[in-house]
Amino acid sequence: MSGPQCCSNPPTLNPSSGSGHVEKFGGLDTYVTGSPDSKLAILLASDVFGYDAPNLRKLADKVAAAGFFVVVPDFFYGDPFVPGDDGSYANLPTWLKDHGPDKAFEESKPVLEALKSKGVSAVGAAGFCYGAKVVVELSKHDFIQAAVLCHPSFVTLDDIKAVKIPISILGAEIDKMSPPEVVKQFEEALTAKSEIECHVKIFPKVAHGWTVRYNVEDEAAVKAAEEAHQDLLEWFLNHVK
Repeated sequence: MSGPQCCSNPPTLNPSSGSGHVEKFGGLDTYVTGSPDSKLAILLASDVFGYDAPNLRKLADKVAAAGFFVVVPDFFYGDPFVPGDDGSYANLPTWLKDHGPDKAFEESKPVLEALKSKGVSAVGAAGFCYGAKVVVELSKHDFIQAAVLCHPSFVTLDDIKAVKIPISILGAEIDKMSPPEVVKQFEEALTAKSEIECHVKIFPKVAHGWTVRYNVEDEAAVKAAEEAHQDLLEWFLNHVK
C-alpha cells in the first residue's frame, strides 16, 4: 500500500451518519441497515478509514433499499487509520502492522456466522481499497455467494486465480494500487476459468477510492461513484438470491 493514493481524500468521519444504526454483531461494532428479516445480506468491508465514513454508509443504505440486510463491521475496533498532522501517510505501515487485512478476514467469519444464525440464506460482500483484500480472501472459500472489489489494494494475481465465486472488479483509470494493466491481468485470469462468472470494468478519468471517497459537491465525481454503485448493486441482485 505504498504512496499516499490509497488514502487520498480522507473522509470526515461521522459516527451518527446513515439511516441505520450501530450494534454489536458477530462480536464487532457494526453499522447495520435494511430489513433485519431479509434472507439476503451484504457485508461491506471498508477502506482504512473505517465504518464511520458517511459515503460508505450512504452506499450501505442504498444497497439495503434494494431488499438486503447490510452489515458494515468495524474491523479496526474504533482505531481507523488517521493521517499525520501534516496530512502525511508515514504512519500507515505502523498502523497496518496492528490492522492487517488477514486479521480483518478472520474477524469477518463470526460476522458471517451471525448472519447465518439469524436466518440469512445468501451473502454477498463488497470491499473497498483495503477491504477488497478481505473480500478476495472470503471469495476463495464458500463463505459468501458473490463478491465485488472496488479499487482493490493488496490484491494479487494469485488471489484472483484462487477465487471460487462470481466476482466483479471495478477499477479506476488512475490507480497506483491496482493500475488498469493489473486489473486487465485479473480479468484474463478470471475469464480463463470458465466456471467463474466475472465482470471487470475500468472507469475512465477516476482515481483510486472514487466509489466511497468522492466529493459530494463534485457532480462528475458523484456521477462516476453512482455508476459504480449501480454496477455493484446489479451484481448482487443477480448473484445473491
